Amino acid sequence: MKVSPDCSPRSSICESLDNCSLEERYTVLQHLGCGTYGRVVLANCKRTSTSVALKILPKKTTKLKDFSREFQYSYYLSPHSNILKTFDVAFQTDSSFVFAQEYAPEGDLFEAIEPQKGFREEVVKLVGKQIGSALEFMHSKRLAHRDVKPENVLVFQSFQKFKLVDFGMTRRSSTWVRKVSNGIPYTPPEIAEAIKGERYVVDSSADVWAFGVLLFCAITGNFPWELAHYSDVFYREWAQYQQRKTNKLPSQWNRFESRALRMFRRLLEPKCQKRSSIREIYKYLDDKWVHHREEPIEVVLQSIESDVSKSAKEQRVSNWLGST
Repeated sequence: MKVSPDCSPRSSICESLDNCSLEERYTVLQHLGCGTYGRVVLANCKRTSTSVALKILPKKTTKLKDFSREFQYSYYLSPHSNILKTFDVAFQTDSSFVFAQEYAPEGDLFEAIEPQKGFREEVVKLVGKQIGSALEFMHSKRLAHRDVKPENVLVFQSFQKFKLVDFGMTRRSSTWVRKVSNGIPYTPPEIAEAIKGERYVVDSSADVWAFGVLLFCAITGNFPWELAHYSDVFYREWAQYQQRKTNKLPSQWNRFESRALRMFRRLLEPKCQKRSSIREIYKYLDDKWVHHREEPIEVVLQSIESDVSKSAKEQRVSNWLGST
C-alpha cells in the first residue's frame, strides 16, 4: 500500500501524560508477551468494550522521552496497512508508561516458523511484499526501524496479512546512536564489526540487510549465520562468495534458484553503500525462489495462548543457531 506522508496522523500526546490506574480503564484478559522492555497484555476497554493490546513499559527502565518517541513513531506510521495500528491512547500509572495498539490474535511470525523447514514459498513472498512495503514507507520518511526480525512481524488473516511492529529502536536516518549489544543474526556486518559502545550513523541499509535475513529464516527455518562477522564461518563463506573470491556456493544456499540468489546477493551485500534498497524485492516476486520440494510444508497457525517469555524466545533462537 502506498501512503502519502501527508496523511499520517499526528498524536495529541504532550509532555505531561494523564496519570491513572490501568484497572480503572481496562480489564486485563491475558498476558501476551514480556521482555526486557516491559510486557504486552490483551485488555478490554471498559468505556468502549474494545479489545486492545496494551504495551506497558516500566518507569524504572524507560525514560519519558523514549516512551514518547516510540509512541509517536508507532502512531505516525499507523496509516500504512502493513504497520500495526496504534491508537491515540497513551497514559501513565504510578509505575509504568502505557499505550494501546490493535490486537494480533494469530501471534508473530517467529513463533509460527517451523525450525529447519520454514514456510511455503508463496507465504514468504507475501511477507516480503507486505513488510517490504512497510519498510519502504518508513524509509521514505527518513526513518529506520533498526529491529527488523520475525518476532516483530505479526500475522493476520491466516497468513494472508502481515504487519510490522515495535518501533522502540526507530530513529531518523543520519542520526548517531551507540552500539549496545554484541549483535544478532539480523545485525549487518558494518554494525557487527563495531565495538560495543562505539557510535555509528543510522542508515536504512541496515533494515535492508535484516530484511534479507528475515526472508532466509522464513523460507528455510534456519539462520544463515550466527553473526555477520568474519569470525563466523557461515558468514565468511557468504562474504567470500559475494566478493567472487570463490565460485563455490555455500551449502545453506543450494536450495535457491538463480533469481532468488541474485535477490539475496543484492539485499545481503556486505558493503552497505552497495546494498540495494527495499524496493529490490519487487523485481523477484514473480520468480521461482526454491528448488522443488518433494513434500509440501503446511503452515500451522499458532496463536499466543500463554506468556511468551524472553528466555523462551532466546532458547528458541539458540536452538535455531545450533541447527544451522
